[in-house]
Amino acid sequence: MPTLSFEGETHAEIVGKVRRWLASLDAPEDALTAVAAVERASELTKDALTVIAQASPAPIRESELMKALTRMGYEATDRNKKSLVAGLDALSDAEGGVLKRIDNARKAAAYEMSSAVAKQVLRSLRG
Repeated sequence: MPTLSFEGETHAEIVGKVRRWLASLDAPEDALTAVAAVERASELTKDALTVIAQASPAPIRESELMKALTRMGYEATDRNKKSLVAGLDALSDAEGGVLKRIDNARKAAAYEMSSAVAKQVLRSLRG
């Protein structure tokens, strides 16, 4: 019988890996959003930290220093991911606002052009 397992030091890390695995079943690989790319890079960095920690000799791997450095790496990666995702969200919101303002300006310019054309027509009719 096939099995599937996920390893992680925290519940959140395991949940993230499960979500990433589930998302990979639904979406094609080439349909990667910027946020998804940031999340994948974050998980890849965490996986690399785990590999480095596990590859070290047992006395070093089990030392509090290595555990603290690994934990700090995870925390820094999570903070960077949150900052990047927040920045991408803010950019997306700003783009929506900018596009709305551009559309409003376009409509106003069209109205002003129509008004100018109407005045010209009135002038030509009056003689």
